[in-house]
Amino acid sequence: MRLITHNMLQCHVKNCNTNNFPLRFEDAQVELIEAEFNPDFMANVLNKLDWDALRNTAIQLGINTLPEDIPENAEENEEFLKVLHAVILETHVQQGQMICPNCKHVYKIKDGIPNMLLAEHEI
Repeated sequence: MRLITHNMLQCHVKNCNTNNFPLRFEDAQVELIEAEFNPDFMANVLNKLDWDALRNTAIQLGINTLPEDIPENAEENEEFLKVLHAVILETHVQQGQMICPNCKHVYKIKDGIPNMLLAEHEI
């Protein structure tokens, strides 16, 4: 699972409506998988990211390359876009789990795929 995907996931357990994003990684096994750099895509995805959540998640995984804030010239700053690309598109969580900070529900990750299905009583 790429970090761009993680940045869009939140807990959907019934009545878990606050403090359910971002899901916290635990026992995460990370793999770097090279992907083609597309500066236009990276510039367009910027406004869809929750920057603080992305940066904190990256730090949690031992990635300290993202700046504290998005640079003012981010869309034209190829160096920044390449760093962002490496974090959100080339960093894959292959195994582990994500835990909701609110209800503590555990979403397992196996072979890079998060299991977001809920039991009937959790819906």
